[in-house]
Amino acid sequence: MKIRNLSIAGALAVTLVATGCGKEGTPGGSAAGACGPPAQLVVADGINLTDSPTFARIRGRGHVVVGVKADQPGLAYKDASGNRCGFDVEIARLMSAGLGFDPGSIEYKEIPSANREAAIQAGEVDYYVGSYTINDKRKEQISFAGPYIIAGQSVLVRKDEKDITGKDTLKGKKVCSATGTTSIQRVRDMGLTEPGNIVEFKTGSECVSQLLDGKVDTNTTDDAILKGYAAASPDELKLVGETFSEEKYGIGLALSDKPLREAMNDVLAKAGADGTWQKLYDSTLGKSGIPAVPPAPERY
Repeated sequence: MKIRNLSIAGALAVTLVATGCGKEGTPGGSAAGACGPPAQLVVADGINLTDSPTFARIRGRGHVVVGVKADQPGLAYKDASGNRCGFDVEIARLMSAGLGFDPGSIEYKEIPSANREAAIQAGEVDYYVGSYTINDKRKEQISFAGPYIIAGQSVLVRKDEKDITGKDTLKGKKVCSATGTTSIQRVRDMGLTEPGNIVEFKTGSECVSQLLDGKVDTNTTDDAILKGYAAASPDELKLVGETFSEEKYGIGLALSDKPLREAMNDVLAKAGADGTWQKLYDSTLGKSGIPAVPPAPERY
């Protein structure tokens, strides 16, 4: 895939030296395994987004505040030592370095899906990286840099499940997904199961727990997320059927901050062109067996 490479002031040279995970936070579950060493990224010099209120806030503070999730193996989770791992975490770190701030100093805030727009609008986070699908409705409230990866909605079931083979076999089944996601809305819009069989929780990991406990029949969301869960519990969980959507994951940021959005798109384009994106992906989400290439940023 062709990647556009439009750099700002020639200063967005973000170079990968090693691959791994980020660090910060309190201890969490370790089902997905311990994090490896963090990716070493060169912090860009000379970045000065004079018309970006978010950048001014970051510069005054001296570090970036990023909204993330912590329950998605391969994308964003914490190991038993509290280290943050996954492709979303690495994209968050890539952005910090590309904007001129040490990724090791990032302050992470765990924001559930339903609260993402409010957190961005209130300035609680500078940007949000967490399986965040770009769509027109959300663009009315915030803006997006990216996409930085493209996923598709799929179906996760218990390993011994025989009746559910994909989205068209969900009638009469209890279907779980996280509140505030495009996935749960698609279940409703497509009438995949009866309204009384739709189960919502704040986080996807709660749906996985319900699935493992036999309280729901399936968890449906993006395949990038579900394959991480399946990889973490290969003897208990599996994906079934084909994907039935296109989910372009973007970096959420303030609606009116076009200078920051363009700078982030430049960082993504550079990382896609010089191989950094692929190395970050291969060291994290790529371990689940999902092939991917860097999508070109959609500038608007």
